[in-house]
Amino acid sequence: MKQIHQRKKLKKTQKILDFMSSEELAANLFRATQTDAKLKREMIQGEANANQTHFVVGRKVRQTIKELGGTMPERLPITENISMTQKRLKSDKTIIYGK
Repeated sequence: MKQIHQRKKLKKTQKILDFMSSEELAANLFRATQTDAKLKREMIQGEANANQTHFVVGRKVRQTIKELGGTMPERLPITENISMTQKRLKSDKTIIYGK
């Protein structure tokens, strides 16, 4: 997580998920769901084994992104903070609808 914060130039108090694009969020969610399914399906026990499973699944997801010609998550642009987006959208709605 420290490396991601550094690469994205985020402050320690800023949450990584708040600055991910939908593409990066989807890749991360896919990795997480596939890891969870593998842990359950193969009844993987122990923290070390679970960590290794997370690593292996993450590597395969990255490999798939690369093979498809996609942009690696760390190369995706940083998106606007989700709370700033929500404020902007609320403001835009006010301008459009006059509320």
